Amino acid sequence: MGAVIKGHIMKRVTAKLLAAAIVVSGATGFVAGPDRAYAQGKDLSDKSINTLMDYAWAITPAKFTLPSGKEIVVDLTNRASAMVPLDTARNVIRVGRLSANAQICGLREEQGANYQTLMAREQANGKWSDQQLLFISQLHLLTVMMLTGKVAVVSSEGEDKTVVVDEKAKAEAAAKPVPTCSDTERQKVGEQIKAYLEAEPAKK
Repeated sequence: MGAVIKGHIMKRVTAKLLAAAIVVSGATGFVAGPDRAYAQGKDLSDKSINTLMDYAWAITPAKFTLPSGKEIVVDLTNRASAMVPLDTARNVIRVGRLSANAQICGLREEQGANYQTLMAREQANGKWSDQQLLFISQLHLLTVMMLTGKVAVVSSEGEDKTVVVDEKAKAEAAAKPVPTCSDTERQKVGEQIKAYLEAEPAKK
């Protein structure tokens, strides 16, 4: 498994999700507001973590090809085989929040390093299958997308719910001023990512 797994977004995926519609529109600033707090990973209930895992599972592809050429096949009828414990998911969401903040603050290199370090550490744990590592990548991606306004979860009649990339929200966000963060916030994000990168790596 390569150290880096790039996100893959499906335009429309049907899944059994919550009945309430949740729409996260374009980011309005430095990760703030109730919608963004929902995906920050801090003080989230187990129920909220499970909800985000539902959404991440809904955008997980049946097949994914790594840059190395290795193909990961996901059994979408056996969700349990790709899931990770809640504590792991909570940590992935926290790292995703850092990645989203880095993106909003224009810290592209730090954003990439943050994600790559997450994946390298989870791989080094030696506990996860290829399917689980792919799911971890999708959960991180889903968190970033929610915080930067690039995904919508739409409710419909019946049991089936739909997860879509919110093109309308993306268009509306593009028409607005580019979200910015202050120099103080940018420095804080940079310091948080640096601390994460320099933390004790996971033992093999």
